[in-house]
Amino acid sequence: QVQLVESGGGLVQVGGSLRLSCAASGRTFSSYAMGWFRQAPGKEREFVARISWSGGRSSYVESVNGRFTISRDNAKNTMYLQMNSLKPEDTAVYYCGSGTWASIISKPSYWGQGTQVTVSS
Repeated sequence: QVQLVESGGGLVQVGGSLRLSCAASGRTFSSYAMGWFRQAPGKEREFVARISWSGGRSSYVESVNGRFTISRDNAKNTMYLQMNSLKPEDTAVYYCGSGTWASIISKPSYWGQGTQVTVSS
């Protein structure tokens, strides 16, 4: 069982930056791939980024490539999402999830409760 808690969301102006954190409980954090997802009002939840259990592999949705960076610190059981050059279309509730590298994009095993990110123009 893994419990995930997101933090770091807030209101930021266009072009600004935020860093989201996802704190995980459980001794098996380092065994799982981790990912970030987001859901904008009236839209389905979408994949944003994922990182392998070791941190050695990562991938991003095209719309955030070059602006967002995913990372993790297994010693702290925490994953991060550094978001730069934020745009209004990045406004959403951001969720973290855990699972296997192969399946996390479509079917994470565990979800956090989400943190709101609002980008104002």
